[in-house]
Amino acid sequence: MSDIVVIGAGLSGMSAAYELREFLGKGHRIVVVGDSERFSFTPSNPWVAVGWRKPDDVTLKAGDYLTKKGIEFRADGVGKIDAEANRVVTGDGTELGYDYLLICTGPKLAFDEVPGSGPDGGHTQSVCTTPHAQHAWEAYEEFLKAPGPIVVGAMAGASCFGPAYEFAMILDADLRKRKLRDKVPMTFVTSEPYIGHMGLGGVGDSKGLMESEMRQRHIKWITNARVKEVRPGEMVVSECDDQGQPAKEHTLPFLYSMMLPAFRGVDAVAGVEGLCNPRGFVIVDKHQRSPKFPKIFAAGVCVAIPPVEATPIPTGAPKTGFMIESMVTTIVRNIKAELKGEPPTFEGTWNAVCLADMGDTGAAFVALPQIPPRNVTWTKIGKWVHLAKIAFEKYFLYKMRNGTSEPIYEKYVLSALGIERLK
Repeated sequence: MSDIVVIGAGLSGMSAAYELREFLGKGHRIVVVGDSERFSFTPSNPWVAVGWRKPDDVTLKAGDYLTKKGIEFRADGVGKIDAEANRVVTGDGTELGYDYLLICTGPKLAFDEVPGSGPDGGHTQSVCTTPHAQHAWEAYEEFLKAPGPIVVGAMAGASCFGPAYEFAMILDADLRKRKLRDKVPMTFVTSEPYIGHMGLGGVGDSKGLMESEMRQRHIKWITNARVKEVRPGEMVVSECDDQGQPAKEHTLPFLYSMMLPAFRGVDAVAGVEGLCNPRGFVIVDKHQRSPKFPKIFAAGVCVAIPPVEATPIPTGAPKTGFMIESMVTTIVRNIKAELKGEPPTFEGTWNAVCLADMGDTGAAFVALPQIPPRNVTWTKIGKWVHLAKIAFEKYFLYKMRNGTSEPIYEKYVLSALGIERLK
């Protein structure tokens, strides 16, 4: 029997636990260590932030469902990883030895890199977690009583731009439904070199399509932007040239703002010498394992992936759900091979497939593989994407409640887009 510890109870951690149980059988101990009692479907957070969903609609008690599959669950988080001794120390001091460790923690939100940003003591909102999204909704309720300027976007070093675009468009749609849009000037501020870059160097005609959407919705934008400081009611933004040098400074007034931060690795992971890059993301090989610690694997946002290209203001590469699904499958297949005495040879596909809701329509981005040159690259906009995102939310929550390892992106999303998985 092997002891397998999974750190993180989000999209990658929960999926990994279920897939491990299904493919390895009941003869192995699996322990999931989360930092809270609840699993959250984070792609729905922009809806929570405008009141279109309640937190209970997009979360569930992780332990209730994991234990049904014979998977142990702890909600006290991880205080330390002792990679040399193959053990994890949880938040309450409990030591867990492991034969294999899966790091699926997600990121640490680096609000501290921009003074005055973030929902905890700062002046901007976030949709990175469901509690943050609930806080954003409460602030939005107050904003609706006396609406005014809004600033939405992503800070320097951000790597997941989709939710920023989603939230700007969803706000636009919600305000139009409330007959308040004419009272709300909106500005989109992003570290991307152009609208539609998405941390991917653009996907198909994403630049033209997303710029058109912004114009149609009367959303102004500032690209190559570095947010210098956020003060009560105003944001100081340096608009830079193609060499990343300041070209123009803006002081943007706002009554409501949601800005995505840069990410770093969580402390317990970043603190393991030789495991991570300077930002604290886990370095992995093509089999999703640490080159230095072969008993450690990683999946999801915590994985170190180089930027698709150098940009004047730093941008990171996103880790979409389809990529995370592929990472998890890679890990499970390779652990299974090792347990059978075989070499780990399975390699995943780092492809980007994203369904971005835009309130009353949506955009689908497909980049196969994520890093150019690509076999497939296109962007499509239509109401069908909005409906597909709603359906995907239901499918994924069903998967979490029923403990299935079904590859949702491959089975439903790619088939809906008419794309076969590319090895």
